[in-house]
Amino acid sequence: MLFMDKVLNKKVFVAMSGGVDSSVAAALLKNEGYDVTGVHMFCWEGCENNEDKQDALCVAAVLDIPFLVWDFKKEYREAVFNYMIREYAAGRTPNPDVMCNKEIKFGVFLKRALEAGADFIATGHYVRRDKTARLPRVLTLSAGAPTPTRHSRGFISLFSARDTSKDQSYFLWTLTQDQLKHSIFPIGDYLKSEVRELAKKFNLPTAEKKDSQGLCFVGNIDFEEFIKNYLPKKIGQVVDSFGKTLGSHDGAHFYTIGQRRGLNLGGQPRPIYVAQKNAETNILVMANGQADPILYRSELIFSNANWTAGEPSRFPAKVSARVRYRQPLQRATIFESGRVIFDTPQRAVAIGQSVVFYLPAEVSAKEDDGDKMLGGGVIRT
Repeated sequence: MLFMDKVLNKKVFVAMSGGVDSSVAAALLKNEGYDVTGVHMFCWEGCENNEDKQDALCVAAVLDIPFLVWDFKKEYREAVFNYMIREYAAGRTPNPDVMCNKEIKFGVFLKRALEAGADFIATGHYVRRDKTARLPRVLTLSAGAPTPTRHSRGFISLFSARDTSKDQSYFLWTLTQDQLKHSIFPIGDYLKSEVRELAKKFNLPTAEKKDSQGLCFVGNIDFEEFIKNYLPKKIGQVVDSFGKTLGSHDGAHFYTIGQRRGLNLGGQPRPIYVAQKNAETNILVMANGQADPILYRSELIFSNANWTAGEPSRFPAKVSARVRYRQPLQRATIFESGRVIFDTPQRAVAIGQSVVFYLPAEVSAKEDDGDKMLGGGVIRT
């Protein structure tokens, strides 16, 4: 009963997107004695009565929990959508998922939940926080959601998920200690297959629902066509690394570093990739094959640093890092100036994307439960 005493009457508002992950997050917390309320967020025009809302409502009915619908369309447009358009217009490659987590899920949603009496919010992110305490085993599967306790050193730490193929720590580097102390991530200790098994055992209608794809809160869209509704067409040159003209494009701001598809440059002897783009000259420079050196960078400079687990005690600091989602961790050295030097050159480093840092492998292994995230920043040069 000791554990139940800790969570009894603790109010948790769960961000319920209508997918299986957030559905199981709500079910796990209800199962462990939390006072759970489901919240579905509207963040884009036209999504008020979509299938996701109905699925979230059905899950709440099965779990017999209160269900709220909150409208954040105005906040999303100002903080996420407008940011994304500004970054693309400037020739950078933004990460709207990072900004959505910072400004919406752990921003206005957290603020409104606390104002409504919540002690915590919970999401369906695949990530783990302090493992000094866990929920009991659920349905004979692996250990469940960590209870909201502080790290022994006073910091709440985030760790990569048990399911490394689903780990979402990359998108959460902006979170602060104030946000983390009110946040729970119930499914971080589960494999995706186990989450679906749990959904079946809880009789949730989303158990077989496919994972959502596409832009955060907008959905599965043809992104190239979507962005063309908001940025002007601007014909420019496509050249190779020797300056030879290969064709034309509709505007450098529509393309991302490392992009291969949608280039409309047939007849090339091998696959080509966007290696460089210049918003001022409106020129795209292409790499000839994945091994072309022009596609790789050994250094970068980042800004807007946020040290989730506390700033390194000294610089230069040896870390592991990744410059894109699901990339295997790479050894690197951080300098106090914001300069990062990688042990091996990295492919398709894009200005505007996130660089996220973790404990080095030899240190992280001692943590026993995945890679500890240190923080991150925005790639500037």
